[in-house]
Amino acid sequence: MIMLPGPTNVPSRVMRAMLKPIINHRGPEFKELYARILENLRYVFQTKGDVTILTASGTGGIECAVSNIVQGANKILVPVSGFFGERLRDNIIAMGGKVVEIPVEWGKSVNIDQIEDIVKKDKDIKAIALVYNETSTGTKINCLREIGEFCNEHDLLFVVDAISVLGGDYLPVDDWHVDICVAGSQKCLMCPPGLALLSISEKAWSVIEKSTNTFYFSLKAYKKYEKEGQTPYTPAIPLYYALDEALNMIKEEGLENFIQRHILCAKAIYNAIERMGLTLFAEEKFRSNTVIAVKYPPKVSDSTFRELLRNKYKVVIAGGQGKLKGSIFRIGSMGMVTQAEVLQVIAAISMAFSDLGFKLNFDDSIAAVREVFKEK
Repeated sequence: MIMLPGPTNVPSRVMRAMLKPIINHRGPEFKELYARILENLRYVFQTKGDVTILTASGTGGIECAVSNIVQGANKILVPVSGFFGERLRDNIIAMGGKVVEIPVEWGKSVNIDQIEDIVKKDKDIKAIALVYNETSTGTKINCLREIGEFCNEHDLLFVVDAISVLGGDYLPVDDWHVDICVAGSQKCLMCPPGLALLSISEKAWSVIEKSTNTFYFSLKAYKKYEKEGQTPYTPAIPLYYALDEALNMIKEEGLENFIQRHILCAKAIYNAIERMGLTLFAEEKFRSNTVIAVKYPPKVSDSTFRELLRNKYKVVIAGGQGKLKGSIFRIGSMGMVTQAEVLQVIAAISMAFSDLGFKLNFDDSIAAVREVFKEK
């Protein structure tokens, strides 16, 4: 069982969908498939604007977003509170942008006052780009709506990396004034890796039209070909089948129910970990609903613990990244996750620590999970 911050477990319905025959990506069958996927993506992004699909990883989606705006919005404010905030910053620099960085202590998150203060002092800032859900630390930005409103009031572009959170937490991109939102297929959306998904506002298009420094990731090309029901370059057709089925499943469950299930599972894991006697890494008010970061007790080897989980208990979780490598482990609670998966991962963690000589509160942790689900 995969309980990583991505990739995640893929439902059998989605896996079976990829067995459909390959079709002509310039033909009428693909046009019908593509139109349905785009419409259902608008439902998940909660937007009436444009959406597009790239055959690329989430990082490819970020590079696409950055490369399409960096000429028209050269100076960009970036809060950095973890490994993926650093990657976003470095991506902007690599594309020729100028970054104004807000360094944030890992385990915490940026606040609206910090952003307002810097923008008021530096009138050359044209955009704000940030990671909504920082998977390396298990934190999220809890003032995203306020940041979006501030960007809207001050005519700033607002770019959001939502790769590990779209569908797992609230993110109505139109209501929150998000101009470019990037997601990944392999996280909450229950698909295999390989697709990056973007929503694009009208305000963003006014800047994108000025872009000349990208080819494969040219959003202008995607917009042009979309009018014909096509992509500009060859799409990963089996992954489109998978995404189509996954989006159908989300609509069947209902987006609100889908999000609430993620919130409920995260709450159950947090409660269980605390009852177990372990320490959570992120400050409570900044804790993610899709990635739970936990500190190791003293003298526990990260590799030994995770190998034991994988080999003996058949549960795969992630270690720390960057400067947190070896000091925390991370549980992904995304996509196809229910009470059953939560109970399995909590039981496996407790038993693995017991095997290593740490006596944790196993019964209390299991009871904590059940209490949360009984509330619902």
